[in-house]
Amino acid sequence: MSSNFLTRPIDVTKFSVIFASAQKNFGASGLVLVIARKDLIEKSTNKSIPVIFDYKVQIANASMYNTPPTFSIYVANKVFQWTKRQGGLKAMNQLSEKKSMLVYETIDDSNGFYVNNIDKKCRSRVNIPLRIMKDGTANEKLESAFLSEATKSNMIELKGHRAVGGIRISLYNGISLQETSQLVDFMRIFQKNNS
Repeated sequence: MSSNFLTRPIDVTKFSVIFASAQKNFGASGLVLVIARKDLIEKSTNKSIPVIFDYKVQIANASMYNTPPTFSIYVANKVFQWTKRQGGLKAMNQLSEKKSMLVYETIDDSNGFYVNNIDKKCRSRVNIPLRIMKDGTANEKLESAFLSEATKSNMIELKGHRAVGGIRISLYNGISLQETSQLVDFMRIFQKNNS
């Protein structure tokens, strides 16, 4: 799990192992959180697993077989405390719904100016890719202008993934509803000025 981890409650009993990276919603890059069924670990007899990745060894050493990344763990703890103060995963779920709904409504109501080609049933509430269209095709000049104007308005890191281009709006837990509303207002003004 990555971007969506800690944006909603999950039933951990439905998984044998959950391997979640921290850099999206709970800490700095390089830290992972593992939730594993105890019986799965106890049954493991694979001798080819390097000791550092052997969960039996990690458990036996309180997750400190090697020197742990203390600063990353400290940051994660602070983020977990913040999440609890916000109302926990129930509140994060509600906030994630509201933020993504605002952005998707703006895209869907743009008359094809903004396009997200992901099937509505499969859309992410956290990472929202989109293209800016002109005459039915993606317009990289308008996308560059969008990114430039957004940066001037202190909205950063909106450039799409290098493999697909376009715009990518990331709505991690640290992004507030107010910040999302500011982005949506910017999107509407940009569309009005460039249609």
